[in-house]
Parts: sequence; structure tokens; C-alpha cells
Amino acid sequence: MSEEFENRGYLGRGIAFPLRVNSRGELTLARGERDIQESIRIILETKPGERVMRPEFGCRAHELLFEPRNAATQTLMKQYVLQALRRWEPRIEVLAVNVYADSHQDGVLLVEIEYEIKPTHDIRSIVYPFFLVGEEGW
Repeated sequence: MSEEFENRGYLGRGIAFPLRVNSRGELTLARGERDIQESIRIILETKPGERVMRPEFGCRAHELLFEPRNAATQTLMKQYVLQALRRWEPRIEVLAVNVYADSHQDGVLLVEIEYEIKPTHDIRSIVYPFFLVGEEGW
């Protein structure tokens, strides 16, 4: 087997997030599944309009910042996350997005994303917290 196959280089690589410097003074790179996971995080944390050269990039979930934590907000959150990942991360197939309130922390919606890495058919999941500030003091 080639070294590239063993390292899953065909899944890609990119600059690690958050930015870090390695022992040689170079930016640290993320490879394979780790790169995909970090890419998902970058997509979810970027508000559309933040990137000057790509103003459409990101996830609209941040528009829900001051919305009440209810079923309508959860439905919109699910829709925004699904749209963003389908558009900006072509290496995965989103299988499910579930949004639920964090029972331990008020004002937090947890977004559980189940996805399949297309080249390997490897199914993974990630839970990402979105922090909301609502009118009802929760």
C-alpha cells in the first residue's frame, strides 16, 4: 500500500483549526478525517459575510442568536446547518442533523450531525454547541 493511502491523504489536508505552529515554526496541518471534522467546525463557526473573498461561506445559524429556544428555532437551526454542510463540505454526505436543548446549560442548543465520509463510507458524528441568548431568561 502507498503511504498516501495509509495516511488517507486522498481525504485531503488543510490548515489546522485553531491555528497553531509546529516545532519547525510552520502552520500545523490537519489530515484525513481530522481535516473534515475541522472543516465542519469552521463552516459552523463562520457567519456569512465574514470572509471578504467568499462572502457566502458559512452557516446562517448565527442569525438565531437572540431567538427563543423553541421548536421553531430548532427547526431553523437544523435547516441552516444542513444547507451549509451540503454546500461547503463536498467530502461528506450528511445523514442526519438533530437539534436539542442542553439540559445542563441554559441558552445552549446542541446540534448533533451524523455524516458519512464519501470516499471511505466511514460514518461519524459530531455534536456542536450553539449558544443562544433568549428573551425568557433561560
